[in-house]
Amino acid sequence: MISKSIIEKTKNCESCVTKPCQIGCPLNNDITGFIKCIKEERYKDAYEILSKTTVLPALCGRICPHMSQCQGSCVKGVSYEPVEIGKLEALIGDLALQYGWKIKTPTKLRKKVAVIGGGPAGLTCAAFLRRNGIGVTIYEKYDYLGGIMVHGIPEFRLPKSVIDRLTNKMYEMGIKIKPNTTIGANITVDDLFRDDFKAVFIGTGVWRPARLNIKGESLGHVHFAIEYLRNPSVYNLGKTVVVIGAGNVAMDVARTAFRNGAEHVYILCYKGEDTITAREHEVEYAKIDGAKFEFYKTAVEFVDEGVILADSEITVDENNRTVVRPIEGTEKLFACDSVIIAISQGPRAVIVNSTKGIDVTNKGLVETDEVGKTTRKGVFASGDVVTGAKTVVEAVRISKLVADAIDDYIQSENN
Repeated sequence: MISKSIIEKTKNCESCVTKPCQIGCPLNNDITGFIKCIKEERYKDAYEILSKTTVLPALCGRICPHMSQCQGSCVKGVSYEPVEIGKLEALIGDLALQYGWKIKTPTKLRKKVAVIGGGPAGLTCAAFLRRNGIGVTIYEKYDYLGGIMVHGIPEFRLPKSVIDRLTNKMYEMGIKIKPNTTIGANITVDDLFRDDFKAVFIGTGVWRPARLNIKGESLGHVHFAIEYLRNPSVYNLGKTVVVIGAGNVAMDVARTAFRNGAEHVYILCYKGEDTITAREHEVEYAKIDGAKFEFYKTAVEFVDEGVILADSEITVDENNRTVVRPIEGTEKLFACDSVIIAISQGPRAVIVNSTKGIDVTNKGLVETDEVGKTTRKGVFASGDVVTGAKTVVEAVRISKLVADAIDDYIQSENN
């Protein structure tokens, strides 16, 4: 049964004619439409409205930055609390997975497309292609789907059971999944075209952690966030942990460390508190869990006893770019048991190195046009492998457009 408190939350929605919440949603979800259905207890109808624009409501409802998008645009939030759109979206997504509400897909297939990567970009592209009557096979490097949603978002923020049920939905739609398969190793993009796939989509994300490139980075107590979050239970971090970074990933690492035995966690930032890039509520949650922040500190060396920090000097160069340098003579040991670097990620180059004709930017990201076409005919890409690390909803938004572009390509080429 649906909680009455959830129904109560929908009464705050005024069904605005101008729909500022929908304008604030990157996916253009019909928010007032699905909330109206919830008010009338027509939950399956609410899901059918949402599924026109997204296949991941159970996920986006939990992890989207709602306060800077749909929920933050709610007119009720001017004087009162805004409608809790994220919770309502997650509710409908959960019900769809629980009761097996299906997305209609054609039984007759029009050609085949290979989707490399089972993260948010790949899942979205695969689902919308399949809805258009195209056969899809997803090639996933790991043994289960989800990408960054599984390996980079902690269980307490996004339960893995939701990903498991979403995987089942992919199978129900008729999508084939080939796990434990790295394209560019035993199978190449050329092999996929040989085997009658008419287009290839790359949505492999960014899995190579950015380094600080300072002495001691290879020591046994120094780790990288994207690797730690993949399976934190296998790490013995000790009681005192230092996290270097100021983004959402750094907050996730700090909170995860507490849940895996750490007693003291310090988040080190080379700039001031006003430059933290993590969302405000993620910072507050980290503080509630017990994280302490150290500002204007730059790591200059890792040693067995911890990390050597110096005070930061912040200047602006001739190109008006901010430059951060350690102040000589201020170096001090910050004693700790482990350090986790959480500053950024970049793409791995397995596919690009094994495939001719796919150009990349100077950051190693796949180069595409506005609808995901790469420089190789028939190969498309979107998500973090194109844009760098962004939000899940941004990957979903672009991947919907790319799915349509792939469909147009297949038809125009008479494939």
